[in-house]
Amino acid sequence: MWFDSHCHLDAKEFSQDLPLVIARAAKQGVTGILVPTVDIQSIDQVIDIVEKWLPVIPYLCFTLGIHPLYTPSANESDIVVLRHYIEKYIHHPHFVGMGEIGLDYFVTNLDADKQEWFFEEQLKLAKEFDLPVILHVRKSQDQILKRLRKTVLSGGIAHAFNGSHVQANEFLKLNFKLGFGGALTYDRALQIRRLAIDLPLASYVLETDAPDIPPAWLNNSSEHLRRNEPLEIPAIAQIFGNIRELSQLAVAHMNLNNIRAVLPRLDRLMQV
Repeated sequence: MWFDSHCHLDAKEFSQDLPLVIARAAKQGVTGILVPTVDIQSIDQVIDIVEKWLPVIPYLCFTLGIHPLYTPSANESDIVVLRHYIEKYIHHPHFVGMGEIGLDYFVTNLDADKQEWFFEEQLKLAKEFDLPVILHVRKSQDQILKRLRKTVLSGGIAHAFNGSHVQANEFLKLNFKLGFGGALTYDRALQIRRLAIDLPLASYVLETDAPDIPPAWLNNSSEHLRRNEPLEIPAIAQIFGNIRELSQLAVAHMNLNNIRAVLPRLDRLMQV
């Protein structure tokens, strides 16, 4: 069983052939995909996708949140709307947490105060409803850790992690797993590969972040960049397994066990 812990199936890149994307993933043994929302406007579409494709991918699940890159178009009232959605879906078996939320200091034209306000308000909601969070941590690991120490949560996933060993261990202390995906597959990704070697196996979950962060084999300079899809999870797992000298079966078990450990609602779903 393969589980993609982060995939944007609602992205416009999938709008023309989503049934084929789902079918290709299922053919590769993908039985679970976590689909985070990025803004208020995407919530209904994400939930519709999850519910429609459960017969093919039985452990499709979703999280609710406002992504830092979408805060420029967000209004403070969106937090009220987000609370409404959480209350509406709190008992939905495939609703597993909050996300994608966080901070992004790589994109320089974002209003730092505004994205920080949205992040802190969403942390409050996660605390109130006891929800794990899917974190966007680009160039913001220390700032996010500072806030997580103030608002202690049940845990979550630091998606597309690319921080230091010290930062990684601080997230682990707070019951977070680290998301590894396409970036791991590049030979030049030495820091990420060192993290993949040095940390305990309980630290990691695998993701595609499709359609973003394509693995190395989709990024051949002699061709156009090909779109990333959730079907790539087994191949990403193979790279991780090569680095750690583990079989694909062992990596699959590691990935699923770690995802279930950090997302209790998903664990309960899979026990049914």
